[in-house]
Amino acid sequence: MTAPGLEPFTVDVAPAVLDDLRERLRRTRWPEDEPVADWSQGVPAAYLRDLCRYWAEEYDWPARQQLLNRFPQYRTTVDGLGIHLIHVPSPHPGAMPLVLTHGWPGSVVEFLDVIGPLTDPVAHGGDARDAFSVVCPSLPGYGWSDRPARTGWGVEAIAAAWAEIMSRLGYQRFGAQGGDWGAEVTRALADAFPDRLTGIHLNMVTVRPDREPEGGLTDAEQRALGRLAEHREQGTGYSTQQATRPQTLGYGLTDSPAGQLAWILEKFAVWADCDLDPVAALGADRLLDNAMLYWVPATAASSARLYRESFRRPGWPPTSVPTGAAIFPHEIVTPSRRWAERAFLDLRRWSELPAGGHFAALEQPDVLVAEVRAFFRTVRI
Repeated sequence: MTAPGLEPFTVDVAPAVLDDLRERLRRTRWPEDEPVADWSQGVPAAYLRDLCRYWAEEYDWPARQQLLNRFPQYRTTVDGLGIHLIHVPSPHPGAMPLVLTHGWPGSVVEFLDVIGPLTDPVAHGGDARDAFSVVCPSLPGYGWSDRPARTGWGVEAIAAAWAEIMSRLGYQRFGAQGGDWGAEVTRALADAFPDRLTGIHLNMVTVRPDREPEGGLTDAEQRALGRLAEHREQGTGYSTQQATRPQTLGYGLTDSPAGQLAWILEKFAVWADCDLDPVAALGADRLLDNAMLYWVPATAASSARLYRESFRRPGWPPTSVPTGAAIFPHEIVTPSRRWAERAFLDLRRWSELPAGGHFAALEQPDVLVAEVRAFFRTVRI
């Protein structure tokens, strides 16, 4: 039975849309090759041409679409905006409701390998006491959620929409998990609805560094500051553009699938733990699945606009909501626990992991599932 206010949804991309995509890819007007032998000036031309050739000639979207449609999906309208979501109730009694939130340049595709183990741990070698009923909404302006026609859809408004969706599903108390913008939405949920949150789990922890702590910086903290400085110098061009002129950016990316793919692919190469080869690490199909959720609904500008809405908002006040954190070594920012403890006053689990990066659910699904289970055991009644 569908919850009131939710309509069942099935991904069904028309053949004409796929034909148009292939034609555009075949007619791509390519720039000259880069004058360097690495990724320092962006995605290498040969690498992108090869992936675009696969996208046009071999990638099987109808088959990939079926992988997404094996999970129940819905659309619901909150504050005038249609929101797409995956909702998979657990078969186990007493399962904890859990909302998973993706970021940019990700999508709900990131969660396809973790939904099964989270909702039905017994079927995946786990314990029924670790079961969750999982909700994965697509951010406004992403995937098959509507593109906002007005300003104001920043992370606070998204958190309020998520809380409303969870109420419609009958979940008054729930956990929340996320990385990238999903981490910010999760923080916003903890800030605005602390009494409804059983706990929050983050795989990207953004806190202000303490540059002059008592006893001095540890080696790990010095490395974290160095990585942050490098990111600010070499890696923030995309965010500056998206936070200032997302509309201008959107014209080219909405018109060119090669351009849209390159804009996304660069971040997978740099932010994933993949030695600058995301195709080898994650697979061409999964990378293109994610790109399709930007190309088909034409969300280049609307997805970028979240940066305009939220990028310069003030930092969050400290939260007392129970918190867990999984720190993957190739994440953009890898704070120390003592930095995080100033922002998270009930930090119950802190794990510094041996491998993985920004896209934890894609890169290390088994590890992320184990971390989420372990943290939420500390708050289950």
